[in-house]
Parts: sequence; structure tokens; C-alpha cells
Amino acid sequence: MTYRKLSASTHLARRNAGFAALALAAALALAGCQRNEVASLDAAPPPAPMSAPTGFAGGMAMKERSRAAPQVEQASAAADASQGQEAPLQRFLAVRQDLNVEVPPEQLADAWGKVRDLCGTLQCELLSSSLLRETPQQPGNAMLEMRVAPADVDKLLSGLAGVAKVVSQNTTSEDKTAEVIDVEARIKNRIEFRDSLRLMLRDTVTKRTMADLLAIQRTLSDTQAELDAIATQRKVLEQQTSKQHIQIQFTPSRTLVQGGRSYNPMARALREAGSVLAESVGVLITFLAAVLPWLLLVGLPLAWLVRLVWRRRRAKAA
Repeated sequence: MTYRKLSASTHLARRNAGFAALALAAALALAGCQRNEVASLDAAPPPAPMSAPTGFAGGMAMKERSRAAPQVEQASAAADASQGQEAPLQRFLAVRQDLNVEVPPEQLADAWGKVRDLCGTLQCELLSSSLLRETPQQPGNAMLEMRVAPADVDKLLSGLAGVAKVVSQNTTSEDKTAEVIDVEARIKNRIEFRDSLRLMLRDTVTKRTMADLLAIQRTLSDTQAELDAIATQRKVLEQQTSKQHIQIQFTPSRTLVQGGRSYNPMARALREAGSVLAESVGVLITFLAAVLPWLLLVGLPLAWLVRLVWRRRRAKAA
């Protein structure tokens, strides 16, 4: 009988130990799952509380859970920090380039046309163009204004360098990041507000008067108009930040002649003689126009007085 009692108690102890080992394994597996699914623990609602196990196995499971909880919290905090570091702020820059190029006068129109045709083969939007051919009174000039994708800017500048000489190049950039973020936030808020108004109009459960429905419809119309205006502003910002604004000014090149042989004083005097004579005649005409009225006003009475005196002297002498 004693042998049987001992074997039964031993069997009961072994069975309790087995249950404890199973509970310990389950707790460790649960802790491992909690470590692997840290990101989902933050978003998902907290699980329903489980009934506390009894006996030795329950105590071991509670200890393992208490040990695993701080590790899960530390892993969650580390994951949040890594997510904050891995999400850099995207910048939106409006880049503008102003170029001044020189071309021989006889090749001005040809170079202008080649650059304009090159824009048509790239991701390029031609905004404006002008061409003024050279005349005896004024030199020629040309201008091109366009928006070019950043990937095709080098191709355009390479083609420009092949037909003209770049004299000056000025590049400026304006940060539009804050403006873009503000516009996108306004668009998001207006969309949510518009959708809520549409749900209110579709709601057939709540009883509303005709005045309420008209007020909702009016607010919905105003919200949609505001949303369209903000969307247009966002498109303008996208055009400014997605492509570079490039303006090219074409001017004819000039040759400066220097040296003692090229300077001839007699030839210069002959060239300037006509202008000097014209200036002298102009000064004389100006002087006569200024003096003639005074000659008529003062000279005629003075001449009549002189003649009268001369006649009297002549009569006395006779």
C-alpha cells in the first residue's frame, strides 16, 4: 500500500511538472510573438484579459509575462524612434536659370530656331519666344523662355553650347516646401469636410427641414469651389517645383578693333564732318528764331528814328 501511495504521488507530481512546462512554453511563445509584432501592438486595440491560470503553471506564466512586458515596451519605443528617423521631410524647390549667350549676327535666327526645336524633343514646355532680326538702325536679339524637367536640363544646355557661346548664367532657387505642405493640408481638410456634408445629405434617418438641407447644400457648394481653387494652386506649385524655369537671351557678338593702323584721324573727321555741320546749322537756326522777333520789335522803330534825324540834319544843312 505504501508503494502504491508513493507511486501515485510521484505520478501526480510528474503530471503537475508537465503542465508547468507546457504553460512555460506557451508563455515564452506568447512573449516571442509580442516581440515580433511590435508595430501591430501600437495600432491594434488591447487584447481581452485572459483568466489567470491556477497552480504552479499559472504563477510561472505570470512571471514570464511580467518579464516580457518591459521588453515589448522598449521595442515599441525603439520602433517609433526608427520610424521618425526614417521619414525625412521632402523639399520642394523652384529653380530658375537665366542665361545670356552670344551668337554671330548672321547666325542669330538659326541658333534661336535650333534651341527652340530642341525644346520640342525634350520634356520641355515653351512659355514664350521672340526674335528681332538685325536692321541698319538696331542690332538683332532673340529670347526663349521655357520649363524643363531636371533630367533634360543638361541636354538642353549641351545643345545650346553647340550653337552659341554662354556669356553669363545665373541660377536661383526658392524653397516652396512650407507652401506645398500648407496647401496639401488645406486640401485634405476640405475633402474631409466635403465628404461629411455629402453624408449628411444622404442621411435619410435624421429628420431635417428644407432650410437645413438648403444650408448644407450651399455650404457644400462653397466648400467644393474652395477646394477647386486650392487644387489649382497646388498644380501651379507642382509646375514650379517639378520643372526648372529657364530663360535664354540671345545677343549678337561684336568685334572690337584696336591698334594704331585701324585709327585714322582724317577718316574720322570726314565721318564726323556731316554731323558737325548739321549741328552748326541747327544752332544758327535756333539763334535766328530766338533773335528775329526782337529785331522786328526793336529794330524797325530804331531805324525809323535814325532816318528821321538824318532828314532833319540834311534839311538844316540845305
